[in-house]
Amino acid sequence: MEDKPRYSRVSDIIDLIIFMLSKLNGVSLNDIQERFGVSRRTAERMRDSVLSILPQVDEIATDERCKRWGFTNYSLNELVYFSNEDIAFLENLKPACDKMSQTELDEILTKVKALKYRHTKIDEAQIELLLQSEGYAVRQSQNYKVDLNIVSVIRQAIKENRKIQAEYKDKVRILEPLGLIYGEKVHLIAREEAKGQDEYNYVLHKLKNVEILAEKFDPKGFDLQEFSKKSFGVYFGEIYDVKLKFIPEAAEDVLNYNFHPTQKMKQQPDGSVIVTFKASGDKHIMWNLFKWGYAVEILAPKVLKMKYKDYIDEIRKNF
Repeated sequence: MEDKPRYSRVSDIIDLIIFMLSKLNGVSLNDIQERFGVSRRTAERMRDSVLSILPQVDEIATDERCKRWGFTNYSLNELVYFSNEDIAFLENLKPACDKMSQTELDEILTKVKALKYRHTKIDEAQIELLLQSEGYAVRQSQNYKVDLNIVSVIRQAIKENRKIQAEYKDKVRILEPLGLIYGEKVHLIAREEAKGQDEYNYVLHKLKNVEILAEKFDPKGFDLQEFSKKSFGVYFGEIYDVKLKFIPEAAEDVLNYNFHPTQKMKQQPDGSVIVTFKASGDKHIMWNLFKWGYAVEILAPKVLKMKYKDYIDEIRKNF
């Protein structure tokens, strides 16, 4: 009798099934390797184990060269379950969010709790206990009031590639909305009809009387994630090749810090760390570096180093 494919960790197989359910185009062997930190041979065994017990798994056709496996029949969705810990974690996120994000998180929590009621009763006492034993540090930031109706209108316009009309800084503008970026403030990334084809950022809470227009526009392959990677924070401008040096005493913190998606780090023989990345937004870069105090030195570019020196000199004048 032929041996059936086996994989010893049942929990990983269940996690793999849930992983497959979460991906519209299924998963590849590379996805399994990366997700579970296993070799290709182990990834093949895990896939084969799922295939041997679940006939609902299909090979999904895509434009990619690699094969992908997943579900076109979602009868296994009952495997996805929200625990009391999951709900408490989401509740705990709210103090770390701005007002608009808190409102949206509340809406998500309502849906999650509704799904959980289908499986079992929510243990409110257990959730309360978890909330009392875990928390987030207070984040100091300004609280900007954003109209959720405006957010809804803009999201619809982005989805349908339709232009909007809005008042911004006492001027009526025709905008082509491309995406929203969440930071200390929420920014709309858009092209302005009167300014040509460049992208600009508009502070969302300053937009008024937003209306969707019938006229559509061509986003021309705009990619918000790629656009975001060019900036440090949400400010866009001249892109710098930034090179920083941190003292050895700060190495542990630096090596575990996310400066920018393009960052590269290299620890030197003396224990110091060299960090490089490409980004625009000189003000945000300087504000971020200021909290590192004497532990950081700007090696490049020279223009950023001079701006930072001027920034420090201005601060000294006020003391």
